[in-house]
Amino acid sequence: MSAAEAGGVFRRARGRTLDAFPSEKEREWKGPFYFIQGADPQFGLMKAWSTGNCDSGGDEWGQEIRLTEQAVQAVNKLKPRPRFFVLCGDLIHAMPGTPWRKEQTADLQRVLARLDSDIPLVLVSGNHDLGNAPTPETVAEFQRTWGDDYFSFWVGGVLCLVLNSQFWYDASRCPALKQAQDQWLDQQLSVAGQRECQHAIVFQHIPLFLQSIDEDDDYFNLTKSVRREVADKLVRAGVTAVFSGHYHRNAGGTYQNLDMVVSSAIGCQLGQDTHGLRVVVVTAEKIVHRYYSLDELSEKGIEDDLMGLMKEK
Repeated sequence: MSAAEAGGVFRRARGRTLDAFPSEKEREWKGPFYFIQGADPQFGLMKAWSTGNCDSGGDEWGQEIRLTEQAVQAVNKLKPRPRFFVLCGDLIHAMPGTPWRKEQTADLQRVLARLDSDIPLVLVSGNHDLGNAPTPETVAEFQRTWGDDYFSFWVGGVLCLVLNSQFWYDASRCPALKQAQDQWLDQQLSVAGQRECQHAIVFQHIPLFLQSIDEDDDYFNLTKSVRREVADKLVRAGVTAVFSGHYHRNAGGTYQNLDMVVSSAIGCQLGQDTHGLRVVVVTAEKIVHRYYSLDELSEKGIEDDLMGLMKEK
């Protein structure tokens, strides 16, 4: 499915915003709502991981297709509708310039096209979408295929910031692009810092940290110097939570007033968690979230205590 063909299915982020949410209508707080977060459908990883060949394996992704279909079906069944469905990166496994990338992309777009048109899809870039060291060319490819790699939107009085975390991991091949995002982010955070929003929330692929701001550097987090600089910047602006994936396990912690939420994968699991999605309820005072297996969410829906939060004024 080309970008043009998929244009009616995916409201791609353009001009650093998402037109599914007109900002003039969405800047005002109107009461509690919820959204769904998923991460790492990563078509192809389950086969690659099972064969121990994560670099060049991944020539089958039927399991990921079925799991992502189940995720879309579960989201479509929810009542009331979530305000949006965000996927926090690693949409497919094949890196830029490697075999099966085109086919994995086409299959994922076909599955995501079944999402109810009343539920906007928010897409975040991951390392497998851009490459571990992105280039202007790989970023441009992502933008053509999925939309802007970083952008903001307002929903129900909440400012949502979608960031390209690869720029903080390795921007050696695209320093100007990293600088542009940094400058843009400072402008966005100045709005949050003026407390013009009920909450400010960040979505990115790589977690700032997995459990603690002081933990050792790891493949699955940002380096200490980078994570603290970014976290301090977010805290100063009053950002409430950062939602991420990448770890293929559930994790997370807090830093001052910032909740770092790491959600396991729709696709391949690297720990003891189940394939799943996270339900996130936003109230005037707090953000409450809970991870559900795909089976739980499909069969039982959202639990009463979370639904009750949305009735608060």
